[in-house]
Amino acid sequence: MQPDVNNIIQTHYTRVNLSETILAALEKAGKDIHCLTPENLAPIDEFHIRGRIATLELARAVGLKKSMHVLDVGSGIGGTSRCLAEAFGCHVTGIDLTEEYCQAAEMLSARTNLKHLVDFHQGDATKLPFDDQSFDVIWTEHVAMNIPEKLQLYKEMYRVLKSGGTLAIYDVLAGPSGDVLFPVPWARTPESSFLVEPAELRNLLVDAGFTIQDWSDTTDAARIWFVRLADKIKKEGFPALGFHLLLGADFQMMAKNQRRNLEEGRIVLAQVIAKK
Repeated sequence: MQPDVNNIIQTHYTRVNLSETILAALEKAGKDIHCLTPENLAPIDEFHIRGRIATLELARAVGLKKSMHVLDVGSGIGGTSRCLAEAFGCHVTGIDLTEEYCQAAEMLSARTNLKHLVDFHQGDATKLPFDDQSFDVIWTEHVAMNIPEKLQLYKEMYRVLKSGGTLAIYDVLAGPSGDVLFPVPWARTPESSFLVEPAELRNLLVDAGFTIQDWSDTTDAARIWFVRLADKIKKEGFPALGFHLLLGADFQMMAKNQRRNLEEGRIVLAQVIAKK
């Protein structure tokens, strides 16, 4: 990824003192910050459409097992990594471009007593700092939208995946009905948004060497979920704990635009399982 794009993306996601902000919000929400559970963190942890429900749906479709080592590409503050580790007992390694997210991920994993099952690294997904054939499953949710060099991304995933291993994707793709309305949760402007249409993603995966095993369009479920979220924010304002802590006050406009993008067919959602 080009450095200027990296900088735009890191600026978009970075929040100074994010760990302290999250802990303060948890205390405000009445949680014991010295003894947290992944469920306590759910309103902020699963930073993608449909949250933990979508994560567990994909995990069951993959057939995740305790013996597997998973690489969570674009791990954010570690919510998905912790969810998979807790629910299935597998070891999960996360990598994310944003240093502040990695620090928060480490802190929250320690406070949920999951550090023995998860670890996090700051790095570029198109230059994965791992050996060939290191992982049983490569996992990514709502990440490729920020990455222009998609073929390089999927080639890197293919490289570090064991032979016979599984690639699990849950991502936002370009819809058939026009350009995305900005800002959205993954980008404030088009300069850091790189959506591809479903057919293009299929071609990219095949070109990288993968065999597509299953493809599910989850747009309808995403639309229903986001309508409810946007309506709740409009009526009640921001809760103590929520995605606005990661994205700032303009998350309300992002949510409004995301709802329109879904309702107007400007974006679609796909759950994809591919094999090496």
